[in-house]
Amino acid sequence: MLTVEQVVASHKSNLETLFGLTSKAFEGVEKLVELNLAASKAALSEASAHTQTFMSVKDAQELMALQSGLLQPLAEKTAAYSRHLYDIASGAGAVFTKTMEAQAAEAQQKVAALVDSAAKNAPAGSESAVAMMKSTVAAAHNALESVQKAVKQATDVAEANFNAMAATATTATKQATASSKKR
Repeated sequence: MLTVEQVVASHKSNLETLFGLTSKAFEGVEKLVELNLAASKAALSEASAHTQTFMSVKDAQELMALQSGLLQPLAEKTAAYSRHLYDIASGAGAVFTKTMEAQAAEAQQKVAALVDSAAKNAPAGSESAVAMMKSTVAAAHNALESVQKAVKQATDVAEANFNAMAATATTATKQATASSKKR
């Protein structure tokens, strides 16, 4: 049976976790706003510089060379922005995942303690019911571990795919820029 102190301690712990996660979420949003402000500021500055450069173009060939010279830096900046955005999102996700795993582990410990307590106080002849309950708790624990491993593997695959895609896009842009300069 839970005491009032245990219930209060549990609520206090849950509130601390909630406020901690909320704080981390705001940190992530703050980083995202800073990233977008920096990117917007840089884009505005570059647009101004490019406009000035375009105004001084003398012929079509110079215009084509200027345009092709802008493609590669744009692709690289887009890839860098995407990478930074991914880092912010994965960092925030990692904090939430770690917290949820800790909460799940704590809940599992409490359930296991409850089952052990029930087993010790169970009436004679209920050994099979206690064994079944312990087996169910163990199966749930194993299922949760399997899900956590699958999520970790999926995250690793997604990150590898993102890195490969960014590298391929940057390489393709470099090749397209190089071939357009040869023309």
